Amino acid sequence: MTLTEIPSDAELVERFPYASIDHDNKALYRGWLEKSLRMNRCDDCQRFHHPPKPVCPSCWCSSLVPSEVSGRGTIHLAMFLHQGPPAPGVDYAKAPHPVVTVELEEQEGLRFTSTVAGCAPEEVRIGALVELDWVDRLGAPFPVFRLVEKS
Repeated sequence: MTLTEIPSDAELVERFPYASIDHDNKALYRGWLEKSLRMNRCDDCQRFHHPPKPVCPSCWCSSLVPSEVSGRGTIHLAMFLHQGPPAPGVDYAKAPHPVVTVELEEQEGLRFTSTVAGCAPEEVRIGALVELDWVDRLGAPFPVFRLVEKS
């Protein structure tokens, strides 16, 4: 998908049937279609915030710009689901499904929640470095994290 092929709001809702798409978060999901993680950034105070809101929670400015973030960060919280709703690529019977909240490197307190792919659950630890990756989920890109190997 290129910038000239921006999907309509209706098409966006169709591509992400499991999400509640609204005016505040549609730029986030449009970014996913381009495999870009975008967080709202305040035009006045320059702070990022997530989840998307209609005003900056720091200065209450309504001039927000969806801005790409690197997706690199540190696991801040980790939990392991042993049961849950069906999801492509998730088999609760084989191993617990890791769900993590990552503090992104762009700003202290800027966090995004997803899963960690490509490793055993016992490798997922608070403080581990991760980077953004993408998998296909229900026919659309879905952001996940992968552990960064220390060099």
